[in-house]
Amino acid sequence: MDIAVLTFDGFNELDSFIAAGILNRMKDAGWNVQITSPSQYVTSMNGVTIQSQQPLEFANQANVVLFGSGALTRDIAQDREILSRLKLNPETQLIGGQCSGTLLMSVLGLLHHIPVCTDLTTKPWVIESGATVLDQPFYAQGNLATAGGCLSSKYLAAWVISKLSGRADAESAIYYVAPVGEKESTVEHCMSVVGAYL
Repeated sequence: MDIAVLTFDGFNELDSFIAAGILNRMKDAGWNVQITSPSQYVTSMNGVTIQSQQPLEFANQANVVLFGSGALTRDIAQDREILSRLKLNPETQLIGGQCSGTLLMSVLGLLHHIPVCTDLTTKPWVIESGATVLDQPFYAQGNLATAGGCLSSKYLAAWVISKLSGRADAESAIYYVAPVGEKESTVEHCMSVVGAYL
């Protein structure tokens, strides 16, 4: 199972790393979760530079593609050279967007008029791109999902695991990362948010 966590310059560390961390709980099941970027190195909104694990084209054959967000997403949404490297298919891939990653999904024409979630800063730009924004942390329809707010990345991860491996594995992954003393309540809440869309 190949999973591309799309991570661009100006990326939000919480979005890319939390999703990748949770999804890597499935590594023993053969899941291959890769930070995927348009260049060999990308620098976060807080100045953390990382080496990409895969080039952007890895996303085109991945089973799952998650668009992370960042401070430069609006610029990337207008960068035809970068966007033209992505040839995604929501008929055959699970595709999710985190915060401003939803804007990239919209400009790529992936949303097919379904309502979406995003962060409050990005909301006007997503509306401007033609999408309807919901006031909630997570929404999914078919093979498409969006989440709003940095810590809602756990919902995207739980959705992906639930869709591809089952609810029990999703609960186990969320249980592992949940705070001590709040594990059961965190799992229950997370799955109540995601469960409506499975």
